[in-house]
Amino acid sequence: MSRTSLRMKFATMAAAGVMALGTGVLAASPASASDQTFYGCYSGNACIWGAGAALGTGPTHQYRNAGTYNLSGQENYHYVANNQTKGWKFKLCTGYNGSGTCYTMYQDDLWWTNLTPINSVIVTP
Repeated sequence: MSRTSLRMKFATMAAAGVMALGTGVLAASPASASDQTFYGCYSGNACIWGAGAALGTGPTHQYRNAGTYNLSGQENYHYVANNQTKGWKFKLCTGYNGSGTCYTMYQDDLWWTNLTPINSVIVTP
């Protein structure tokens, strides 16, 4: 699975910003991405975009409450973001009802991943 951490993207942007200034000191760590809406994915949610869709199109599915959710018709590559807060996790599982192999997304993770083998997701603290 292809995984890109939002934290890594923000850290890279922050480093580039400091380099562009020539000198500088980061007095405080940057806020996490989950503190704000990310391309239509509300703070506190885990989101799935349509197959092959750009982030700018907005998510087609948003999950906020703890629980297990079965997926239907989610095939091919999608953006999936864990924009939850307080360290909550979003798990992508190969079986229905949270069974099979589960892949854990941590807070602020953004993945471009094939959802064809994924049949359920879990929102968990």
